[in-house]
Amino acid sequence: MALINVDFYAESLDLGTSMTVVLPQEGDSPPPLLYLLHGLTDDHTAWTRYTSIERYAYDHQLAVVMPQVHRSFYADEAYGMKFWTFLSEELPRVVHRFFRVAEGREQTYVAGLSMGGYGALKWALREPHRFAAAASLSGAVDLAWLQKHDDRPHIREVMDRVFAGRDVTGTGDDLFHLLERADRAELPRLMLRCGTGDHLFEQNERLVHACARAGIPLDSEFEPGGHEWSYWDRHIPRALDFFLKS
Repeated sequence: MALINVDFYAESLDLGTSMTVVLPQEGDSPPPLLYLLHGLTDDHTAWTRYTSIERYAYDHQLAVVMPQVHRSFYADEAYGMKFWTFLSEELPRVVHRFFRVAEGREQTYVAGLSMGGYGALKWALREPHRFAAAASLSGAVDLAWLQKHDDRPHIREVMDRVFAGRDVTGTGDDLFHLLERADRAELPRLMLRCGTGDHLFEQNERLVHACARAGIPLDSEFEPGGHEWSYWDRHIPRALDFFLKS
């Protein structure tokens, strides 16, 4: 496997940014592609620093793209930069311009942890034509609840900067709203994992119930675990199995 740090200029951000990429070195055809998204306090290097994602990708001969989006909740920020535009429009163009990887929906996947779990489901629900499957690990999936009820200073700062008081309930940033509006026939396969000791556990339970009400299939499982890298390192291989062996 090749591990590559890519520094490049993003037109949608008007800023130099970075992504970490893992690429297979063998094979005659372009490898399947996973966009793997980081959490609120992480960056594009976190998955390779704290998990064995490179080794897991080797087992599946999978290309993995890990972009940098800062503390944006994968949104176009009210006071900041257009990270949703970057993620959904510019990043795929850049990836396919730079690397020989699979282009079709049937071999493209998205996953993430915490804020990145939210981002992965948001991307899959808003642009289901892009992905065969999506997975959220310990996702911050109920953004409307966070916006209204989480009084931690760092969460308040992020919400104020990204949304500037705009209520996300019933918008394209609200996963529950997206689920209600989704065409089940068009959706990718969805997976959700969260530890029962995670502070986001109740949010994830609510999302499981919302999928059930909407008749949307969701591979979900809860087991002991917290909001921690040991949990995510244990479950990202299961997500890859879900993507590539289902």
